[in-house]
Amino acid sequence: MPTSTTLALPSYAYYDALVAKARITISLEQDQAERIRQHAERAGMDVSAYLVHAATRQMAESDAIEEQFAEVDALIARAERAADGLPAEPAPEPSAELTEQERREVEEALGLVHGRDRQGRRPGHAA
Repeated sequence: MPTSTTLALPSYAYYDALVAKARITISLEQDQAERIRQHAERAGMDVSAYLVHAATRQMAESDAIEEQFAEVDALIARAERAADGLPAEPAPEPSAELTEQERREVEEALGLVHGRDRQGRRPGHAA
């Protein structure tokens, strides 16, 4: 009695056959396209599947971040609405001149912000 072998299609093949597709065209630099092709190949995916996977991951990450901060965003929005009804604050009085110590502290802080350590050197650079 002859036997036949049936190959089971992966579940995504059924999905692909039954779900309508939309085509999106993108334009990118040649070197970007080549890098995407290489990464897709290393991942064992075609370019479309790779890009869909990458976009889906990014969207899930963005959604999770938005969900995580939704309460904070709502709180800020409520505070801004409440603040709209408040009278404007008067301008602060001009402050007195900085002391020499305060001036040094400000210069030191600005140096750190701009990438210099306490000895005036930029980290990672030779003296």
